[in-house]
Amino acid sequence: MMRAWLAIEFLLVFAGLPLVYRFSPVRVPALPLLWIVAGYAMWQLLRDPHFDRAKLWDAGKLRGRISAILAIFMVFAVLLWLGVRRFAPGLEWSLVRPHPLFWVVVMWRTRCSPFTRRGCFTGVFLSALRGLFKGKWTMIVASAVAFAFLHIIFRNWLAVDLTLAGGLLFAWRYERTGSLAVSSFEHALYGCWLFTVGLGQYFYHGTIEAVGRRCVGSVLPSRVSEAGRPLITMELE
Repeated sequence: MMRAWLAIEFLLVFAGLPLVYRFSPVRVPALPLLWIVAGYAMWQLLRDPHFDRAKLWDAGKLRGRISAILAIFMVFAVLLWLGVRRFAPGLEWSLVRPHPLFWVVVMWRTRCSPFTRRGCFTGVFLSALRGLFKGKWTMIVASAVAFAFLHIIFRNWLAVDLTLAGGLLFAWRYERTGSLAVSSFEHALYGCWLFTVGLGQYFYHGTIEAVGRRCVGSVLPSRVSEAGRPLITMELE
């Protein structure tokens, strides 16, 4: 019975809410949805008698792993940059060059938000929902798929694909370290780089756009070229 209830909760929160948001005829900021899911995640973690609350912030484990994290990050950072340069040169550095002050605002926001998301999609899956998924890799994959699926709210496949890869890495890191701080640090690295290299347009939500217009007084970088053609055609229909 408990497993059935966990399955219902999982489907409602991690599938139902994103689907309702994605197909809602009314466009609203994505941030409220994230906070609803984050609140559910924190509730699940704190009510789990087997969850070690020290895992919510165990930054001491970062010291011995920073080199490995940065090595993997450098490889993916170069690959992402080469991909943008090859397939969408119009997006390369399209935020940081024309709007450096707004870029600083986005970096601050992107640095702070991963802890909430890691709590949702890593802490919950590998702790509170352990009874629903059997096996380490089953839970890691489920966490990554749920994390990626949430990004259908941004209405493009690139956001979904990139977060699937990232979700696998971040969940694996948490499984190895048992520290949300370590996983969140890694998440922040990739999030900041996506916005820096020019792919942040695929992850904008209403809050960032509103702040951007106040900061720079203009429309944020577009995914459409001057000729009117998509720079990267990956829209979710």
